[in-house]
Amino acid sequence: MEMEEKKNELTEAALPVQELPADIPDEVRQKLARDLNEEATEDLKQDIREAEKEEARDDEVKADPEMLTKSRLLKMLVKKQYVKLREVTEEEQPADLAELLEELDENNRLVVFRLLKKEVATEAFAYMSDEARDDLVNAFSDVELVGAIEEMSLDDAADLLEDMPAGVVKRVLEKSSRETRESLNKLLNYPESSAGSLMTPEYVRLREDMTVAQAFEAIRKQGENAETVYTCYVVERNRLKGVVSARSLLLSDRNIPVSEIMDDNVVAVKVTDDQEYVAREMQRYDFTAMPVLDNEGMFVGIITIDDAIDVLTDESTEDMQKMAAILPDDDATTYFGTSVWTHAKQRIPWLLILMLSATFTGMVTTHYEEAFTALPLLVSFMPMLMDTAGNCGNQISTLMVRGLALGEVEPADFLKVLAKELRVSAIVGAVLGAVNGLRIYLMYTFIFAGQYDNVMGYAIVVSVSLFFSVILAKLVGGMLPLAAKKLGADPAIMATPFITTIVDACSLILYFQIAQIVFRNMM
Repeated sequence: MEMEEKKNELTEAALPVQELPADIPDEVRQKLARDLNEEATEDLKQDIREAEKEEARDDEVKADPEMLTKSRLLKMLVKKQYVKLREVTEEEQPADLAELLEELDENNRLVVFRLLKKEVATEAFAYMSDEARDDLVNAFSDVELVGAIEEMSLDDAADLLEDMPAGVVKRVLEKSSRETRESLNKLLNYPESSAGSLMTPEYVRLREDMTVAQAFEAIRKQGENAETVYTCYVVERNRLKGVVSARSLLLSDRNIPVSEIMDDNVVAVKVTDDQEYVAREMQRYDFTAMPVLDNEGMFVGIITIDDAIDVLTDESTEDMQKMAAILPDDDATTYFGTSVWTHAKQRIPWLLILMLSATFTGMVTTHYEEAFTALPLLVSFMPMLMDTAGNCGNQISTLMVRGLALGEVEPADFLKVLAKELRVSAIVGAVLGAVNGLRIYLMYTFIFAGQYDNVMGYAIVVSVSLFFSVILAKLVGGMLPLAAKKLGADPAIMATPFITTIVDACSLILYFQIAQIVFRNMM
């Protein structure tokens, strides 16, 4: 392996110093010349040494000497082998190249990105994280930004522009082509999180009277700019007449009209539909692309599966954050990409609410202070009781939130869920109660024998309290998300944050009420 590495290094070292590619705009060439001067080269050499140390500990790099690594990329910059850099990056998968670029520091990432072929750079850009893209965009000149926008698919370009200052967006649109400007303006005018903001107008259009052979010619002409060629749309006067797959065209006779093989039973969504609804519909029908109609029924674009997956990922992340008592934030991206202040801002509000709501739990314990004095052993079982009940509530609430999100459960299923959870909780509560009762009896009869009177009474109190607490927790955890959905609120909000507080207080009340009945002569 070492010999292979040396061979690669010798081959690259033998390459002459290469001039900057001719297709790079003059404005960008000047910036590159500044960033690739002798002083910058010394900094690059230091970056290379650090990268080599990291890669020496990487088993994946050791296993594949041909892998394009951070150090190899930087060495080509130092040796001014710009054409070679283009060649090796062109061979990389866009997603892998994007990951490699993100490993570079901000300045080196910008330099390498500027040296890439335009189409390669655009593809890699689409796979980068929001933080890395923002860094590049902030460093771009207007010429570079317009070039990137023109090369990107329209839906990705619209998403990028949505997060940019209005002044920058205006400048970019003014310098873009008329066609691009008009298309982007339409997409940017749709409400955020709607199907219209998610769609792209770049698709393959066919006519009913076309033959299969003519359809293939149309695909060849439109395919380069289309988001997908696997699904084609039969359109007449901007009305969607049917859908035909590339598979159906390939398997059909060349002289058969498209009207005979197209599917005219079309499922579509409206531009105003929520993006999560669209993603769920695509999941439901196993679509790779979903047609979008405007309010007049005109066919205006399609939503592809990659965008639907992004939506489902974002919505799942948001639900998880809410269930963990974290306020979602549009500025938050990855864990390390989110600032300390944003993390704190997300967590503090709910924690304050929960902390203050725990005051009620404290009031309950204060109310039964006499019971603590008379029967101090009761205190030791409180954490176990509250934790178990809270865990039971969280279990069912998680299932309900998931079921509601996937459409498996509806608010109308309230009575069905109630009946099922009553049976489930009775079984779970009986098992947990019996195990705990037996544990308490054996522990304080044999291990701590003689320390406490009426051990059987304690075992009964804990067992019965646990039984009813589990039932209560299951019902609260199952019913609250359904109620929230019915009222138009987000079911995830009713998960962990509220359920834990409600169940804790109610479990304690049940516990001490049962204790008062069993130990009425001692309290």
